[in-house]
Amino acid sequence: MRYMMTYDLMESMRNASQWMGATAQSVASYPAFSAVPNPMLSWMAAWGEVTERTYQRMVVKPDWGIRTFTCEDGKDHLVDIDTVVERPFGDLIHFKVNGRAEQPRKVLLVAPMSGHYATLLRSTVKSLMVNCEVYVTDWHNARDIPVSAGKFDVEDYTLYLVDFMREMGPETHVVAVCQPVPLTLAATAYLAEQDPKAQPRSLTLIGGPVDPDATPTDVTDFGRRVTMGQLEETMIQRVGFKYPGVGRLVYPGLLQLSSFMSMNSERHSNAFNDQIMRVTRGEASDHDAHNRFYDEYLAVMDMPAEFYLSTVERIFKNREIARNEFVVDGHKVDMSKITTVAVKTVEGSKDDISAPGQCIAALDLCTGLPDSKKASHVEEGAGHYGIFAGRSWRDNIRPLVIDFMNANSGNPTPKKRKPANKNAA
Repeated sequence: MRYMMTYDLMESMRNASQWMGATAQSVASYPAFSAVPNPMLSWMAAWGEVTERTYQRMVVKPDWGIRTFTCEDGKDHLVDIDTVVERPFGDLIHFKVNGRAEQPRKVLLVAPMSGHYATLLRSTVKSLMVNCEVYVTDWHNARDIPVSAGKFDVEDYTLYLVDFMREMGPETHVVAVCQPVPLTLAATAYLAEQDPKAQPRSLTLIGGPVDPDATPTDVTDFGRRVTMGQLEETMIQRVGFKYPGVGRLVYPGLLQLSSFMSMNSERHSNAFNDQIMRVTRGEASDHDAHNRFYDEYLAVMDMPAEFYLSTVERIFKNREIARNEFVVDGHKVDMSKITTVAVKTVEGSKDDISAPGQCIAALDLCTGLPDSKKASHVEEGAGHYGIFAGRSWRDNIRPLVIDFMNANSGNPTPKKRKPANKNAA
């Protein structure tokens, strides 16, 4: 119960902070006070507005915000987000552009389960939608999953990916971002042995810890420094009574967020102080740069405890993927069995989360793959976020990834477009 009490205590503190922000804004904005202008009241109202929004976003899943898409015919076509496979811990969703001919590339974008929602890849999805059929792994918040749904660890995650790849078929091009990179590699190797006909065409691995020890970072040092007992004692709590997952052991999103913020506390503090002053001067807007970034950054999700702990122990501490000793459902996965799937790695030279060398280690594991089907790219000057969603991705990396897909596609030539459905725009 003490874990459940600490979980509810964090939620109570968040709820109280949101209430204080709303109260401050309401009191300082009282019309009668306008008769005697006071800069302090203007600042108080601004502080309240920023504070309420900040703490409210921590428990809200962001919307994808992709309602329409402008196609080559010059029309805005409606976008439907269809659930292709529905599972307790995550769904496979498809961004269907109504009235547009099926695109020549079918892409599975594997999103991280590392504290943020899959919507963190919104800009990546939009950039790929230009000429791809985009499918995304949409992971669920563990607090909303009943205990009766069972556990979810790195092996379950890998098997989910296996099922998603089977569902999409052999014409698929897989793009994995950050944390799921080693597990996506393992899922591909699993298919190579168990169901070769379901293997994807290509596999693009972006900034992931295939071999965490290749280039140590603060993240890998932390994994080495703490024991599993310390992690379980300090990071794991039980979901409180407010949510459907009551009693489930999780690594709480609010606890994760406090860790994220502490890594760059001064920068975040300055960002919020600057935003308060902008609101005070009337220079802020609902979707300005600050709100766009923090609405996504602050939206955190609880992670299943067994997934978090098994990731630290098996991927970082024991390096099971790096040593080619990963076991899934009693079956030892052998990366050398990947012989036909083209593999490309992408790294950022200034990535301080998954430093250069950690991801490219995947190519050394694929000993059964000819060099002609291997590729790598290191983006100079790019950090972790930039290699999948920033300027580096848009200007340099995305074109390289598309070219890699085309070079390893059964039919890289785009299909003839069908006439657009006039009712779809």
